[in-house]
Amino acid sequence: MRAAPDRKDEFGASSEPQVGRSEGPIRTRAAIAAATGFVCMAGFEIALALGAPLGRAAWGGQNTELQPGLRIASVGSAALLVFAALIVLGRVGSRFSALPATFCRRAIWVLVGILTLGTLMNLASPSPWERFLQAPIAGVMAVLCFAVARGAPPARRR
Repeated sequence: MRAAPDRKDEFGASSEPQVGRSEGPIRTRAAIAAATGFVCMAGFEIALALGAPLGRAAWGGQNTELQPGLRIASVGSAALLVFAALIVLGRVGSRFSALPATFCRRAIWVLVGILTLGTLMNLASPSPWERFLQAPIAGVMAVLCFAVARGAPPARRR
């Protein structure tokens, strides 16, 4: 009797749940949602770097348009956010991330910590945009990353 082939979803992650775990497609969907959130946040940072008048919602909310130093920092933030998306996708074994599985398994927990701290910092910000928009976004992203981090390691990529 032949074993059933391992089914993969459209992102290359195994859709088979691990024994004793109730994750499978739900964990993959959480990873896709988190990666999408990171990419959208990177787009926001790029818009800030290009001079969009959204500065009240970022970097402490002091200026409508960012100063040159903060624009450069926004470009760096965008790069880190794309890297975070690759970590999340790598944690579920997606073919869109070439990062090593052991690195992703550890790095996802760093993301959970950073996002939790970011939530608290945004809640303490004097900017209403950061308190009422950025804090909930960071909180949701932390929960999504936590859900991805708790799962079993992905099956080896072929």
